[in-house]
Amino acid sequence: MTGPALTLYLPRDAAARSVGADAVAAALSTEARRRGQDLRLVRTGTRGALWLEPLLEVAVADGRIAYGPVTVDEVPDLYDALLAEAAGPAGGAAHPLRLGPPEEIPFLADQQRLTFARCGVIDPLDLEDYRRHGGLAGLRAALALPPAEIVERVAASGLRGRGGAGFPAGIKWRTVLQGEGPKYIVCNADEGDSGTFADRILMEGDPSLLIEGMVIAGLAVGAEEGFVYIRSEYPDAIATMRAAIAAWEAAGLLGGDVDGRGRAFRLYLRRGAGAYICGEESALLESLEGRRGQVRARPPIPATAGLFGRPTVVNNVLTLAAVPTILADGAAAYAALGRGRSLGTQAFQLAGNIARGGLVELPFGVTLRTLVEGFGGGTRSGRPLRAVQVGGPLGAYLPAGRLDLPADYEALAAAGAMLGHGGITVFDDRVDMLAQARFAMAFCAAESCGKCTPCRLGAQRGTEVLDRWAAGTDPAGQRAVLEDLCEVMRDGSLCAMGGLTPMPVLSALEHFPEDFGGEPGRSEEAAA
Repeated sequence: MTGPALTLYLPRDAAARSVGADAVAAALSTEARRRGQDLRLVRTGTRGALWLEPLLEVAVADGRIAYGPVTVDEVPDLYDALLAEAAGPAGGAAHPLRLGPPEEIPFLADQQRLTFARCGVIDPLDLEDYRRHGGLAGLRAALALPPAEIVERVAASGLRGRGGAGFPAGIKWRTVLQGEGPKYIVCNADEGDSGTFADRILMEGDPSLLIEGMVIAGLAVGAEEGFVYIRSEYPDAIATMRAAIAAWEAAGLLGGDVDGRGRAFRLYLRRGAGAYICGEESALLESLEGRRGQVRARPPIPATAGLFGRPTVVNNVLTLAAVPTILADGAAAYAALGRGRSLGTQAFQLAGNIARGGLVELPFGVTLRTLVEGFGGGTRSGRPLRAVQVGGPLGAYLPAGRLDLPADYEALAAAGAMLGHGGITVFDDRVDMLAQARFAMAFCAAESCGKCTPCRLGAQRGTEVLDRWAAGTDPAGQRAVLEDLCEVMRDGSLCAMGGLTPMPVLSALEHFPEDFGGEPGRSEEAAA
């Protein structure tokens, strides 16, 4: 090999691989061999600027320089620019794919990353790389504290569940701490909402952060076993998490004697079978226990009688992944971010008809307009934006005139919407909102666990009502039936699956009545 080693960073995240990252990696290796060049190619996670993938970075004297999106055909020519870049200042400045330092790309520079600070930076399977970039500081702090103090620090931070419900994590942990063992930590990684991918990005790009959060949770409440429940549609995340768990075990950070401190915590991975309902925590527990994923009636709640009937912390990936930062930097620093009762940062995911899709981490309170137009660049089609759906397939549809709403739990709830898992799906002016309302009912009918009548039958009847409405059959009568049906589903369903399905349906009817045969809504007129 000739010349100094060239160090490149290229994501192996599923999103990057889907647009050719593996082929680019192979082409880079082939080009290096052809030139007799010593190449070190580090496969990272994605930084979350998905429209730039595959995003290739070259190590330079004072950091990295990004190029993208890179295709296989561009590799031979690009290789010269990479060599020049690594050799001296601004060596590759003339190349059309050159983006400059990745942290200066506006989409990334304008974020405030805590949970996703290492994604795209480190080798996700290199525990020492994780440690060099601040990893394990939270665990070290937790190992020096009594369990109750760990719980109180999480409570003082204001951390709330990032899976959608927004329940205070500290209260849940305190309840489990007060219970009798054995106890369990369960991570809900069944990320099934349309337009969401933050859990996947974290598990593929920084799996050790999630593991560290789960170990801290076990130390806090006295649990010695944990389970990560990952949806089967995430094979890359499953493989990465398994490899990371093995690395932690080999390092003595998981098992019967965590870091030699006399505390036990073992971690297991379980794969879901593709049921959306298993994102609901009690259905997930049923699945973990080997039964059909059906919702449990409450009480009791999982914190008192969860997995195998024992006290169980069930938290989302991003909730647990926030814990190491809270322990390392202090509860006050975390609570200083956000607004009102929505504290810390949130991972917003931009999807649908969006020019710059990807992940944006910012404190709560940023407006939907800043996210969709500022970070996302508006619609990919270039046509006028008509609607955004916030919070997944059961979230409300909001018109363009409501984009100045702050993205936090309380502000969205007051507007008849919800934050959910932070997914924001964008639609241009060609969307048919009656069809979207029908999709919500049909989705619920397909994904219902079938345990309660309002959800099981209500969604099917709702689909039929909207089909008759679309055909022009007695719209006034269909509206009366639909509104009554939604009330029954909202008030009578056992869980959020049936209880929230009316939200997208009724919000579409409220804000876009012209698609149902009525006059344009006030918000639509204001935006026109």
